[in-house]
Amino acid sequence: MTPLKRSHARASVLLASLLSVILASVPDAAFSQTAAGIIPPNAHARPYGTGWQCDFGHMQTSGACVAIQVPANAHVADLSFRRGWECDRGYRETDEGCLQVQLPANAYATDSTYGRRGWECDRGYRAIDDSCVAVTVPQDGYLADSAYGTGWECNRGFRVVDEACVAIAVPMNAFLRSSGNSWKCDRGFLQDGVSCTRIEIPQHGYLDTSGETWRCARGFKKVDSSCAVLDVPANAHIVAFGDDWECNRPYRRNGNACIPL
Repeated sequence: MTPLKRSHARASVLLASLLSVILASVPDAAFSQTAAGIIPPNAHARPYGTGWQCDFGHMQTSGACVAIQVPANAHVADLSFRRGWECDRGYRETDEGCLQVQLPANAYATDSTYGRRGWECDRGYRAIDDSCVAVTVPQDGYLADSAYGTGWECNRGFRVVDEACVAIAVPMNAFLRSSGNSWKCDRGFLQDGVSCTRIEIPQHGYLDTSGETWRCARGFKKVDSSCAVLDVPANAHIVAFGDDWECNRPYRRNGNACIPL
């Protein structure tokens, strides 16, 4: 081996030895990388895409993964928002931690307590302050499914007036709506205050689909409360709606006549 080659070989060996010393002095975690950079302690590479995420029981804070401090009567919640923990059932979250829920009579504990008192009233009771008060159902009423509001609703054919259920007076030629708390006039009648008035249909007219107004038959047009016959001039025809006319091509309308273009 020539002196030059021996010099290059010694340099290569020295460089390899120096690199081994450097690698041995640096923790392995410092070389765990993703496409987004170095993974900090208590973290791992995302299973999909790039970057990293904190291990269970840790939350990201200023680029590091910090252990979640779970108070008594709570458990770690695998969430990326809030504090990273939730209170156990029967406890509710406060600024100090998890406070035991004090159940009033006729109530039950709820699973979720975040932002809530941690209990709901039994059916037939409604919450007033920190207690459950029995719902007083008026005559012709029934307990509602919802625990909010009055806690009761009126039977079909009755409506709420103050704290009572008052019968709905359905006039002649009307029927109770499907909601059960109001009425509507029969087809061919219009509401006039608390009664239903028959719709007067003129000769050559008919009740439209809505049943609340009338139209003129084809070839007639509405004039006030009657149907007047259309005066269709020569070289014209009745339009699709049947209540007017237009000129045949190649004529144009000029007043009440059709003239050549």
